[in-house]
Amino acid sequence: MKAWIVLIAALSLAAGACSGGDEPAGSEGKGGGEGTTAAAETVTARLAPVEKTLEAETVDLPGTVEADRSASVSSRVMATVTAVHVRAGDSVRRGQVLVEIDPQTAAGQVSQARGGLAQAEAGLALAERNHERFETLAKSGAASQLELDLARSQRDQARGAVEQARGAVSSASSVAAESRVTAPFDGRVTARLVEAGDLAAPGRPLIQIESGSAHRLAVSVPESLLPASGLTLGAAAEVSIDARPDLGRFAGTVAERSPGADPLAHAFLLKIALGAVDVPSGSSGRVHLKTGQRPTIAVPAEAVLRQGGMTLVVLRDADGAAVSRIVTLGSTLAGGRVEVLSGLAGGETVLLGLPAVPPLGARVVEAAR
Repeated sequence: MKAWIVLIAALSLAAGACSGGDEPAGSEGKGGGEGTTAAAETVTARLAPVEKTLEAETVDLPGTVEADRSASVSSRVMATVTAVHVRAGDSVRRGQVLVEIDPQTAAGQVSQARGGLAQAEAGLALAERNHERFETLAKSGAASQLELDLARSQRDQARGAVEQARGAVSSASSVAAESRVTAPFDGRVTARLVEAGDLAAPGRPLIQIESGSAHRLAVSVPESLLPASGLTLGAAAEVSIDARPDLGRFAGTVAERSPGADPLAHAFLLKIALGAVDVPSGSSGRVHLKTGQRPTIAVPAEAVLRQGGMTLVVLRDADGAAVSRIVTLGSTLAGGRVEVLSGLAGGETVLLGLPAVPPLGARVVEAAR
C-alpha cells in the first residue's frame, strides 16, 4: 500500500514539472516580440541610386620621361683634359665653357697647316711666272705649244694646292677652337664623364646635358590600338607620372609620332609633350588611351563599407528596410564613384555615409540634404 502511495506522489511531481516547462516557452514567445521591436529600429542616411552607365574603356601604356633636347658633348681634339668646370646637376647657358683641353697639340696642327699653305702659295707664284714667260715665248715662236700647256698645267696644280692648304688651315683652326668645349644650348648637366688628366679623343663623350624644361613622355603604342586612340600630331592625350600621384591625370599633347611601326614590336613611338609639368627625365609615366565604351554599374564611394574582410553596400528595399549586400569593386571612376563588378544590377538605392552596417530590416529614413 505504501509503495502505491509513493508511486502516485512521484507521478504528481512529474506532472507539475511538465506544467512548469510550458511557462518558459511562453516567456520565450515574449522575447521574440522584443526581437521584432529591435528589427523595427530606424537608420537615417543620405540616399543615392545605383547608376548603370557607359564609361570610357581605357588602356594604360607605360612610358619614360625624357628631355626635349639632349646631347653628349665631345671634342675632336686628342689631348689631355686640363679642367672640368661643371658637375652633374649644374645649370648651364649656351656657349658656357664646360671642359678645357690642352691646346698645344691643336696649336701645333694649326702651325703645320699654315706652313703648308705658305709653301703652296710660293709654288703658285713660281708657276704663274713660268706660265707668263712661256706665253711670251710662244707668241714669238720660241716655245712650243706643248711647253705652254705644261706651264699652264703646273700653274693650275699650284692653285689647287693653295686651296687645299687653305682648307687644312681652316680645319685645324676649327679643331683648335674645340680645346674649349662649350654648351650647345641652355640646360643642365646630367653626367660628368671625364676628370682633369683624362685623355680626350674624337668621339668620346665628355659631358652630357639636357634641356631644363619641355619634357616629353615617350610611349610605344601597339599598331592595333593607334587607330582607335585618335593620337595624331597635336592631339591631346591623358597622361600620369608614377612618382607624382599628386599631379593626378593631366593633359599632354602629341608632339612627335614615328611615321612607321617598329617591325619587331609592331608599335609606333609617340612623344607626348608634358607642358609646364616639372618632372625629372628617366621617370616612369603612363598614357591612358580611350579605346571605346563599356556598360558599367557604379556607386558613390561613400556607399562602400568594409566589415569582417568583406566589401558591402547597404540598400533600401521596396518596403523601406535596410538590406546589406556583398559586392566586388573594380576601378575608381570620375566624380567620386567606384565600379561594381558583381553584387548589384543597377537601379537600386544605396545608403551613404554609414559608420557601420545597420541591423537587418532596420527602417530607412532619408536624411535632409
